[in-house]
Amino acid sequence: MSGSLNKVMLIGNLGDEVKMHHFDGGGCIGRFPIATNESYTNKTTGEKVSNTEWHNVVVRNKAAEVCEKYLKKGDKIYVEGKIKTRKWQSDDGIQRYSTEIHVSEFNFLSTKNDLTTNSPTIDVKEIDSENQNSDSDDLPF
Repeated sequence: MSGSLNKVMLIGNLGDEVKMHHFDGGGCIGRFPIATNESYTNKTTGEKVSNTEWHNVVVRNKAAEVCEKYLKKGDKIYVEGKIKTRKWQSDDGIQRYSTEIHVSEFNFLSTKNDLTTNSPTIDVKEIDSENQNSDSDDLPF
């Protein structure tokens, strides 16, 4: 097989509120951490072991605004996207790397009453294309 695949699917809980960053051109991104948990029993000791992994999640534009409006710390969410590693320089001049999940679809799994519902999956591409189409005033009719 000559191709490759970069796809991530996570179900977890928000570790913090959505942090927004707005750009001069009108776009924005939202960032938030998601915690995923794994539990198993160690076969040799019989001890129950729990591990938590933290994932840095990035959503863009209208999807970021939707997440900021409806999500809060502790909410359960399904996200789908791809892994990207970002290189940046810290204040002390050291090169740093951050691995992030860039979201293409998401689904809220918590409601106001913390009940799981069958809410629809939100496709980020559809939100962005709807937003771009609504700004178009050059229709021929």
